[in-house]
Amino acid sequence: MVSLPRIAPMLATPGRLPPPATEDQWGAEAKQDGQRAIVYLPGDGKVVLRSRSGADITAAYPELSALGDALGRPAVLDGEIVALDGQGRSDFERLQSRMGLVGSPAKAARMSEIVPAHLVLFDVVHLDGSSLIKLPYAERRTILEGLGLGGASGRSWSTPAAVVGHAAQALETTRTAGVEGIILKRLTSVYEPGVRSPAWIKIRNILVADVIVGGWVPGHGRLTGLPGALLVGERHEGALRYAGSVGTGWTQRERATLAELLQIAASAECPFGTAPPVAGARWVLPRLVGEVRYTTRTRAGLLRQPSWHRLRPDLAPDDIA
Repeated sequence: MVSLPRIAPMLATPGRLPPPATEDQWGAEAKQDGQRAIVYLPGDGKVVLRSRSGADITAAYPELSALGDALGRPAVLDGEIVALDGQGRSDFERLQSRMGLVGSPAKAARMSEIVPAHLVLFDVVHLDGSSLIKLPYAERRTILEGLGLGGASGRSWSTPAAVVGHAAQALETTRTAGVEGIILKRLTSVYEPGVRSPAWIKIRNILVADVIVGGWVPGHGRLTGLPGALLVGERHEGALRYAGSVGTGWTQRERATLAELLQIAASAECPFGTAPPVAGARWVLPRLVGEVRYTTRTRAGLLRQPSWHRLRPDLAPDDIA
C-alpha cells in the first residue's frame, strides 16, 4: 500500500469563451452540479472520499466503495459526485438527500438504493506513487482515460471525454441539453492544488426570467434600511407563485432606488398565493417587475442561484405569465 499525499482541489474562475483562434488550446468538460470530491485509492481496495473542505465523506456514498478494487492501483483522482435525473443530467436537488449522511451509514446505504450517487472523474493527480500535478492537463487526461474507469453498465463512476478545439460548440451543446455549462481547461496547464486558477474557466448557461417583486427582507449592518433580498414570483393559474429569494446583483445605487420603490409599494398582505417561509419578510403590492438571471430551477419551480439584472419598467405585472 502506497502512502498518498493530501491534495486540495484546484478551482476554476468564472470567465468567457476564448477567441476562436485559440480554441484549440483548451479542453472543454461538462460542468457538473454536485459535490466535489478528491478520491484517495491506497491500492489495497480501500476508498477515501474527501470534500472540497477536506472532510471525509466516504460513509455517505457506500456505492463508490467498489472503485478501489476496480482500479487496483494506488491513485488520487479528482471528480464530482452527482445524482442523475431521468435524462442523465446531474441534479443537485436530488443529491442533497445524500449529502450529510456521513454519520448515518445505515441510512446512507438505504438512500444509495433510492437516489444512487455517481462519480464523474475528470483528473488524476497521483498514480503508482508518483505525483502528476506538474504534468500538463492534456497528458493527465490521457492517463486518466487509460485507467479503464469508463461508464460501463452497472458502475457508479465514469470518465466523460473532454472536447478540444470546439469550446463554443460544447457550450451550446450543454445549453441545448439543459446542462449547467462547461469548464474550460488550458491543455498546457499544471494542477494547482487549492488555487482558483485562470487556467480553468467555468462558463455557465445563464437563463433569464421576468419576475414580480412580492416582498423583501431587510439587510443588516451597512445594508440597514435597504433590501438584503427580494422575494420574487411568477404568475401561475391566476396566482402569484413564489419563485425564490434574490440577494445579489445590485449596485449600491440600485439597491437604494429599490428601497424607495419598496417603501411606496408597502402592503400588510402577502401577495403570494402561498406565503413563502421567509423570516422577517415584508410584503409589497405586486407591481414591480424585474429581470433576474439564474442557472436552473428546482423541481418546485424555484430559481437556483438567481441574480438581479435590472428593473423592467416597460413591463406590467399582467405581462408576466
